[in-house]
Amino acid sequence: MADVKRKEIKISNQFDQDIIDLYSYGEEMFGSIAAKSFIADIYSRIWSLDLMYMLHVECRHLPTKDKRYRNIILGSYLIIYRITTESIEVLRIIHARSSIKKIKLHVVSSQRNRVKQNNIQNYIILKKQNLDFITKTQS
Repeated sequence: MADVKRKEIKISNQFDQDIIDLYSYGEEMFGSIAAKSFIADIYSRIWSLDLMYMLHVECRHLPTKDKRYRNIILGSYLIIYRITTESIEVLRIIHARSSIKKIKLHVVSSQRNRVKQNNIQNYIILKKQNLDFITKTQS
């Protein structure tokens, strides 16, 4: 088995907005505990991509010769990411029932947004910000 190179994880600004929207929807529909649990599950899967980015299937809505677009299937959602030579870029999280046209539009729009670089410290800060957001919305 070939050695897999560890890659840096980058999170797009649009993905950050998707998480906020998804939490708000989840809290409204299922309650805050379920929403927090789902968001935590999303982040645990993203954090594991640094070494396991090839584990997930190619995104069938965005086929390429080198299979650079992949998605994590999580319930009714797709976490779409792109593999580059140096990093994994987490682009969007969208509902699996979204139309193909909408999925392509979402990914193209997130490509236009600048992808910000994150290291382990930034992940911790981001998670704290999300938890702060979650706490503020409960007040």
